[in-house]
Amino acid sequence: MPISERLGGHLKRAEQALAAAKYAALRPADLTVPQYAALLYLEENPGISAAALARACGVTPPTMTTVLKNLQEQGLIERTPHEWHKNILETRLTAKGEQVMAAADARAVRVERGLAAEFSDEERETLIALLARCVAYLESPQPG
Repeated sequence: MPISERLGGHLKRAEQALAAAKYAALRPADLTVPQYAALLYLEENPGISAAALARACGVTPPTMTTVLKNLQEQGLIERTPHEWHKNILETRLTAKGEQVMAAADARAVRVERGLAAEFSDEERETLIALLARCVAYLESPQPG
């Protein structure tokens, strides 16, 4: 199968280009894309565990541990023991984390809006539906 016909390569190039654009946009906020993703999910899910956050961000638990360590060292998050499950640390944004997140999110949203502007409303809806089909197929059990 020629490379030009392999959908995986096209998807990967699009993902890499998006990541590069977001890295560039987030650089002034002194955040990486994984750090930004963690802050984004923490903003919507205060108290989420590191394991759940890793799943939400699509990274491994050891990677998330490193991300959280760096965010904590920057004073952007705080981690406290869960009220009932003392082995689980709840993670929340600090006031500084909320400020950094707001600035970083504005930059990331500009990237997203710029990308979205390349398509008509109908094309965006079609693209979202097509990508959802890709995910559904790839996450379904495949014959050996």
